[in-house]
Amino acid sequence: MAELHLGPLLRYTDGSCATVWVETSRPCTAEVRCSDGASGTAPTFQVAGHHYALITVTGLQPGTAPSYEVHLDDTPVWPLPDSRFPPSVIRSPAAGDAVRVTFGSCRWAAPPADGKDPVGPDALDTLARRLASAPDATPPDVLLLLGDQVYADETSEETRRWLAGRRDLDVPPGGQVTDYEEYCHLYYESWLDPEIRWLLSTVPSFMIFDDHDIVDDWNTSAAWLADMRATDWWQQRLLAGLMSYWVHQHLGNLSPAELAHDPTWAAVHATPDGTDALRALAERADTDLASVRFSYRRDFGRVRLVMVDSRAARVLEEDHRAMLDPGEAAWLRDQVPADGSYDHLLIGTSLPWLLPHLVHHTEAWDAALCAGERGARWARLGERLRRGADLEHWAAFPRSFAALAALIAETGSAPNGPAGVWVLSGDVHHGYLAEASWPSGGPSVPVMQLTCSPVHNSVPLTLRLGFRIGWSAPARLLGRLLARHGRCARPPVKWRKRGGPWFGNQLMTLTLRARSAHLRLERTTANDTLHTVHEAHLTPE
Repeated sequence: MAELHLGPLLRYTDGSCATVWVETSRPCTAEVRCSDGASGTAPTFQVAGHHYALITVTGLQPGTAPSYEVHLDDTPVWPLPDSRFPPSVIRSPAAGDAVRVTFGSCRWAAPPADGKDPVGPDALDTLARRLASAPDATPPDVLLLLGDQVYADETSEETRRWLAGRRDLDVPPGGQVTDYEEYCHLYYESWLDPEIRWLLSTVPSFMIFDDHDIVDDWNTSAAWLADMRATDWWQQRLLAGLMSYWVHQHLGNLSPAELAHDPTWAAVHATPDGTDALRALAERADTDLASVRFSYRRDFGRVRLVMVDSRAARVLEEDHRAMLDPGEAAWLRDQVPADGSYDHLLIGTSLPWLLPHLVHHTEAWDAALCAGERGARWARLGERLRRGADLEHWAAFPRSFAALAALIAETGSAPNGPAGVWVLSGDVHHGYLAEASWPSGGPSVPVMQLTCSPVHNSVPLTLRLGFRIGWSAPARLLGRLLARHGRCARPPVKWRKRGGPWFGNQLMTLTLRARSAHLRLERTTANDTLHTVHEAHLTPE
C-alpha cells in the first residue's frame, strides 16, 4: 500500500483550480477530494528512486474554502490519523477581496536540541500554531518564501550523523550535502515539522531559491565559480540542488497551463524514471543561462507578483556582469506593462534591491575595483573583499541596479500604472522598509523595498551594529567617499529608511485592497507568540 512520505503542499491557486504536491512511498494514483465535490487525480512520477505527484484540483468556486482529503490508490492518507490540526482547506477568494501576502526568508529548519532553540521560536511554526488554535483567525491568502528554504551548507547535528552513515565526512564537502538523496533528507527535516506540514497544506505557497539552497554566496563572481568548479564535489552538488529545487519548489510555482507546455514536465512523465531528463535540465541551467527560467509571474486578482531569479540567472564575466542575463531581463520587462491590468506590482527577489547606504556604496565600490577601475592590485583586493564580506547584492551589479530602477520608474509613472511598487526581499537577516525617490521626476506612486528575514535564524552582534550604522549620516558620507574612490556613477535613485532595522525571527504581511496597501511586521517572542512590532499604511489614505 502506498504511503504519504511528504506533503501535501497546497501550491498554485487561482479561484477555479489549484495544485497539491505530494511525495509517496511507491508508484500510485494520487487523488484530492474536496468536501464540496471539487477533485483531481494524478499519477506519480519518479526521480532518483522517489515518487511524486502534482495533482490539479478543478471545480473550485470563488468565495469558498472546502476542506480536502488526499487518497493514494483510493486509500485515505491525509489528514493524518488523530491529527491535532484543523482540516486542510483550499481557499478560493472572491473577486474584489483583499489579498494578504505573508513573506519572509531564511528558515534554518533543524529541530532544537533538548527542546532549546538557540535562535528562538520559528516564525512559521508560530504562525501555524496561531492559525490552528483560532479557527476564526484570518490566514494569509498566499505565503511567499523568498529563499533559503533549506541549508545545504549548514546542516544540523542530526543530519551530519545521518550523512556520516553514508560517507566519510573528512572528505570535502564534509557535513554539507552532496547528492539528490541528501537534499531529500533536508526537505524531510524541514517540511515534516508538524506545524509546517499543516501550514503548507492549507496556505498556498510560492517559492524561490537563494544561495544556501545551493551554497553560501552562490554565483558571487566568475572567479568564485571557477574555484568551485575546480573541486571534486561542486558539479554533483549543483545538479542535485537544482534537480531537488525543481521537484520540491519550482513545480508548484507553475500554473497547470504552464505545466502543460513545459518540456521538462513532459519528459519526466514520458519515462518510468525522469532522473536523466531532470539532470539534463540542471546541466542546461549551469551552462546555458538562456535555456532555463526559474523566474515566474503570478496574478492574485489585481495584484501582480513577478518573482525574479537573482541567483542562477546571473552573468558573471566582469565585462558583462549582470544580475539577470539579457533574456531574463527582457522577460521581466514583458511582465510589467503599465496597462491598467493590475493595481499593485510586487517584485520578489531574494536579495534586496535597496540596502543601507553604506552597504550599497561599498558593494558598488567593490564592483568597480573588481572591474579594474583602480588597477590589477585593487582588483585582487576587491575580489577578496567581495567573497569575504558577501558583497553580491543588486548594488554589486550596478548596471542591473540602474536597469531595475529605470523599469520601476517607467512602470510607476505610467498613467495606467499600479498604485504602488513593492520590492519584497530577504537574505540579510533583519527587516526594514526603504522608500525610493527619483532626483529628476519619477513615479508619483510609492515605491518601497520591504525586507523581511529571517524566519528562523540569527545574525551576529557585529552585523547588527553594522546594519544599524549603515543608515546613519556618517555612514552615508563614508559610502560616498568609497564611491568616489571607485569612480562609481551616482545611483539613479535615492532612498530613505522608513522603518527598522528589526532583528529576530519575523514575518511581514502586506494587505492589498483595491489601490491601498497596509504592512504589518510580526516578530516571535520568548513565549512563542507573534507580536506586532510595526504597522504602516503604505499608500495615501
